[in-house]
Amino acid sequence: QLVESGGGSVQAGGSLRLSCAHSGYPSSRHCMGWFRQAPGKAREGIAGISGSGNIRYSDSVKGRFTISQDRTKNILSLQMNSLEPEDTGTYICAARADGCATWSTLRTDVYSYWGQGTQVTVS
Repeated sequence: QLVESGGGSVQAGGSLRLSCAHSGYPSSRHCMGWFRQAPGKAREGIAGISGSGNIRYSDSVKGRFTISQDRTKNILSLQMNSLEPEDTGTYICAARADGCATWSTLRTDVYSYWGQGTQVTVS
């Protein structure tokens, strides 16, 4: 089970920190990622972390967002700075029970587990 929190409404240029709590996976080297979905648009992978800790960002958030993982507390985080109205959407956490290649961490078909999402609105 994946449970996101930390969403909300913020003005352009502001920051938010999202968290995704999970119950852990058999492999300590599981992959996780953050996706977002705006109304009428496809789900977009924006940040992913491989089982070995390698990180990948989409071009749309690179330099503004930071993904991190606390494996001891089973929490995946996403620090979002310099938010823009285009960042508005539902932010969804995803996980895979085992490892995956870094290049694949932004693909939806890599993940088996999905959270319900948390809404982020930037005005």
